[in-house]
Amino acid sequence: MLEKNTDRFIVGTALAFAASTLWPIVKNTLKPLAETGTQSTAGLTGRIQYALQIARDEMEDIVAEAQFERMRKRLDQEISAESSSAGETGGTLRAE
Repeated sequence: MLEKNTDRFIVGTALAFAASTLWPIVKNTLKPLAETGTQSTAGLTGRIQYALQIARDEMEDIVAEAQFERMRKRLDQEISAESSSAGETGGTLRAE
């Protein structure tokens, strides 16, 4: 039992020493990688927002064109209805 505890103590001490020695190296290596990852993420986020804005603009254009076509057809129908009713009343259009 005492031998197991001694082995664990030696291994733990060696790991603590190795970790304290290797930590500055790991820190200096990972810091630039983290900064690069952050910059890449920001760039990707910007590109995604740009693509979504373009898609939104395109959808708004499609909806606006459909609304315009619907309004144009309705006006054409109203004009043709007024023209046909004017033909029945003697050919004069009256403003109402």
